[in-house]
Amino acid sequence: MSERIAIVGAGAVGAYVGGYFSRAGEDVTLIDPWPENVNAINAGGLNLYGLTEAECFNAPAKAIHLTDVQALKKTGPIDIAFVCTKSFDTAWATMMIQDYLSPNGYVVSLQNCINEETIAKVVGWGRVIGTIAAKIAVEMTGPGEVKRGVPLGGNSHTVFRVGEIHGRITPRVERVCGMLAGIDSAKTTTNLWGERWSKLCANAHQNGVSAASGLGNNGCARDADVRWLQIRICGEAAAIGKALGYDLEKIGKFTGEEWIAAWKGDARQRQAIEDEMLAACEGRSEESRPSMAQDIAKARRTEIDYINGFIAEKGAEIGIDAPANLGLVKAVHAVERGELPPAPERVTTI
Repeated sequence: MSERIAIVGAGAVGAYVGGYFSRAGEDVTLIDPWPENVNAINAGGLNLYGLTEAECFNAPAKAIHLTDVQALKKTGPIDIAFVCTKSFDTAWATMMIQDYLSPNGYVVSLQNCINEETIAKVVGWGRVIGTIAAKIAVEMTGPGEVKRGVPLGGNSHTVFRVGEIHGRITPRVERVCGMLAGIDSAKTTTNLWGERWSKLCANAHQNGVSAASGLGNNGCARDADVRWLQIRICGEAAAIGKALGYDLEKIGKFTGEEWIAAWKGDARQRQAIEDEMLAACEGRSEESRPSMAQDIAKARRTEIDYINGFIAEKGAEIGIDAPANLGLVKAVHAVERGELPPAPERVTTI
């Protein structure tokens, strides 16, 4: 019998991945709290869009509302549960799905931030796998509709990285990696924690900056003051991660040490990073914006405390200040609460 898969949180990432899984013939059920989204998926499937014709397709899929999750008791246990919610929803989402896991079932965190510990507190460390999705830039544009704003990774960039907490390569991480490889480039990793912190650095210098400034990815890259803030944020984050003992992977096209050097005043390294930021605009949709900017536009809660706030908190624990990260947290909160509108000056004054 094929494994039964659940995706808890059919937002941009969950619906995007779920659409590909469904098209590939996997037995997948999407679970979401938005009734219109659930109804649209069941009525017309998932409509996915990308920058190439091959990425634009409709995939029939099945979805259930949170209130109907108990029906899983009748249809059989879940073997693989992907949690694709916002970080602040991780605990309840894991608690909800744990009762429906098969004896060997496990939970895959396919989220921003570092949520494996939260999941493990519910289901135990032995039932947790971590998955990073890097440079995927997907946005839910309507019920049952997801648009990707950046090119496929292919051979130039590995999008999905799947790993065990303990670092060994197991059949189950190979299974999850194989599923994701049908979507875009994927690999198993023995360095989940280093991958996680590196992705946290990437999110830290992009998501909140776009959310508070009102600029999209390309708009941020083209503003010199914003670029410098992004370098400062990433340099702080990389320094903290290194001090915590993480073996950092590349953050974009640069190592953690290179980001730290640019932050500390290496003019040549700073210029190299800024040049790459500008070059990244080529081939990227002008409408592309990270998930936190999408949340601000939709008047939703952001993950700023779980990204830049988390970095600053971990830095404080080991005596490393992170003023750029803390400044961004304050700026995003002011916009999130409606005290100030998104504008470049929210971030250029940090």
